[in-house]
Amino acid sequence: MPERVVIIGSGPAGWAAAIYAARANLDPLVIEGMFGMSGGMVPLGQLYFTTEVENYPGFPFGVLSQFLDTALDDKEKQIAPPITDEKHAVTGPELMHLMRQQAKNFGTRVISDEVVEVDFDSKPLRVKPSDGDWIEAHSVIIATGARANYLGLESEEKFKNGGVSACAVCDGALPRFRNKPLVVIGGGDSAMEEATYLTKYAEKVYLVHRRDEFRASPIMAERVLNNPKIEPVWSHNVVEVLGSAEQGVTGVTVVGIKDGVTKELPASGMFLAIGHTPNTAFLGGKLDMNEAGYIRWTKPYRTNTSVDGVFAAGDVADDYYRQAITSAGTGCMAALDAERYLGDQGIH
Repeated sequence: MPERVVIIGSGPAGWAAAIYAARANLDPLVIEGMFGMSGGMVPLGQLYFTTEVENYPGFPFGVLSQFLDTALDDKEKQIAPPITDEKHAVTGPELMHLMRQQAKNFGTRVISDEVVEVDFDSKPLRVKPSDGDWIEAHSVIIATGARANYLGLESEEKFKNGGVSACAVCDGALPRFRNKPLVVIGGGDSAMEEATYLTKYAEKVYLVHRRDEFRASPIMAERVLNNPKIEPVWSHNVVEVLGSAEQGVTGVTVVGIKDGVTKELPASGMFLAIGHTPNTAFLGGKLDMNEAGYIRWTKPYRTNTSVDGVFAAGDVADDYYRQAITSAGTGCMAALDAERYLGDQGIH
């Protein structure tokens, strides 16, 4: 018997879709990913690797220990971060575990595996986990997200969540970055936006770019060049992130591409703005995508894809907003779209 809804992915989009599908009595199955796989999709999404989340509505700064203790079941508490009585904004792992628990409360079933292949050429649709047989489904929601591109430095990996970030809007207002010098890496429109945004909080922003001119649109580049708080560092690459376990990031070492001279830039944070890679390789080209590899929505204000019965939600189809709240919103939309599609097919 085919599943009515299979949801691939487990970030805010996936769990929001699961909550709405489960409440519609569609008995959804979530394939949440698995740590250590090569496809880029990890359980609980990229938000799992974020520290405090200050901009998700409904979770103001406070003592969350009692709420978390009563909201999560005993099994979830064992794998969730330690529950403390300290006052803080909800963390990424806490928020994702709460979403997962909420979906399970309504009967969502979860498989901890990664989809490695799909067959959308006939009905029912089929998806194949890495460790199991093909799963048939009347509808599929793809919510596998996109992963930020990093430089690949060992020191960079060491300071993720300790001052290294790929989202200024998510993290820029955190106390560790306020009134401190910061570094942004990149030369496109995203880098211009990130640098400009961070000037609201930073003492100064170094914008490091490997070329001697920006790739950004002229108006965006002009805005940066006219901002007195932004200092471009042309024709340089970051070769090391500096810091300590106690302080987190304290600076970066850059090397001149033309002269080979190294220097240190003091900074309490480094923000990457060198693009994202959507987690779509497993689709094998079965869906229409844009030139950057993001799934195309084929109907205005809907989450439909190029294949009937397949819907896309979250960052896997959004290369513009890339926020937890917008991902959750499109997850809701995808579940509603799937429910209406199934109704039109006479499947309840």
